[in-house]
Amino acid sequence: MAELVPFAVPTDSDKTLLVWELSSGPTAEALHHSLFTAFSQFGLLYSVRVFPNAAVAQPGFYAVIKFYSARAAHRAQKACDRKLLFQTSPVKVHLGTRHKAVQHQALPLNGSQCQELANYYFGFNGWSKRIIKDRYHSL
Repeated sequence: MAELVPFAVPTDSDKTLLVWELSSGPTAEALHHSLFTAFSQFGLLYSVRVFPNAAVAQPGFYAVIKFYSARAAHRAQKACDRKLLFQTSPVKVHLGTRHKAVQHQALPLNGSQCQELANYYFGFNGWSKRIIKDRYHSL
């Protein structure tokens, strides 16, 4: 079955992954790069955000990764949960939890994000942002 991927900021919890038990050794920037590299193989990423663990937790980091596609997020979760990936200990990867009471307003993507999304799904030069008027239909 086909998946509809809207040209909007992803807000659905089934497009969001929580990754934790990230090592405290590398910097947040290095972890961001490693996470982007590991998870982008499953689909186009909207964002990768790395945060330090709370002071009451063990030293280290956790991350929130947002995909444009729920299907890509599910594949990444299944493939990466409890795997070593890029560090010597396994990471935990879970899909975001669904809060049905919260309704998110669909925010539009900026122009460069729209182009990135179109290039990913339609292929580079597989689409045009020009409006073409044919002789049978007027705009």
